[in-house]
Amino acid sequence: MLSDSSIVFLKRLLDTPGPSGFEGAPARVWRTEASEFATVRADVIGNSLATVEGTATDGPTIMLAGHIDEIGVIVTYVDEQGFVYFEPIGGWDPQVLVAQRMRFVGKNGNVLGVIGKKPIHLMKPEEREKASKITDLWVDVGAKTKAEALELLSIGDAGVIDANLIELPNHRIVSRSIDDRIGAFVVLEALRRYATNPGAARVVAAATAQEEIGYAGGGARVAAQSLDVHMAIAVDVTFATDHPGVEKKEHGEHNIGGGPVLTRGSVVSPVVFRLLRDTAERLKMPYSVHAAGRNTSTDADGIHLTRNGVATALLSIPNRYMHSPNEMVSLEDLDRAAELIAETCRMVTAETDFTDR
Repeated sequence: MLSDSSIVFLKRLLDTPGPSGFEGAPARVWRTEASEFATVRADVIGNSLATVEGTATDGPTIMLAGHIDEIGVIVTYVDEQGFVYFEPIGGWDPQVLVAQRMRFVGKNGNVLGVIGKKPIHLMKPEEREKASKITDLWVDVGAKTKAEALELLSIGDAGVIDANLIELPNHRIVSRSIDDRIGAFVVLEALRRYATNPGAARVVAAATAQEEIGYAGGGARVAAQSLDVHMAIAVDVTFATDHPGVEKKEHGEHNIGGGPVLTRGSVVSPVVFRLLRDTAERLKMPYSVHAAGRNTSTDADGIHLTRNGVATALLSIPNRYMHSPNEMVSLEDLDRAAELIAETCRMVTAETDFTDR
């Protein structure tokens, strides 16, 4: 299982606010941890990169990408009574925002507030039947006037739901930022393990920026381009299908605690998929396979088309209740994913042919 120190780091990383475009705080937490065993730098787009050199001077470069941003909100307007209006950063179901506590990164520090909505008692019968929209909601920060609110917040300030990590039985954790700060954690944990016994390849863990809004690849595309990588493994979350209301015939069978999910098809390199699958079977590690006929809606989509093409795989962590304040994953799956990635990287040498001949 994960070490106690890795779990402490994980909690600190998940609890630090950092929606897309505002990832600086969790990125600093990530780089501080990475600097204990790797060479670390950041780039202008907001990516953080940690490198462990391989044992061979001609070894290929492998990028491990997990995006560090989370979904959030951004302040767009403050009315005369001091109520704050907002737009989403990333994809929200507005129903989960109703009555939530919020935490904004204001000009003088964190600003707390609550999301307001007309009480059900005051709604007309036809209003009660309608789902809430973002435009029906506001944030109350306790201000009496617009001027008072603007002393706390500025237009363009970002916020997240004010919810810290909790631990549940069976090695499960709950956090608002599992998607996909957990990927940034896994790639760094994999690099930590690789560093104890490196193979021929140079391996770079990348905590990438702006995935939740980066329809053209976000920071992952920039990182892959700048590093001139030969192979990449994107780490993200996928939908766990072991809870009520999910049709497995449509979404496959991926269970919390059932090991990492390996995507096959679409943008995924057959060569790297086989490397991961064969390594999992050699380690006698449980895993499942997700079939993707088109794009994957992850960093993998941006990475695989950089430069002359990058042999890219997608490894995912089963996640319940995605894009909600209470996403849930298993620590066992994180441990297995990190071990699988580190061991797969050790199998790659200068002789590895990434073309599926």
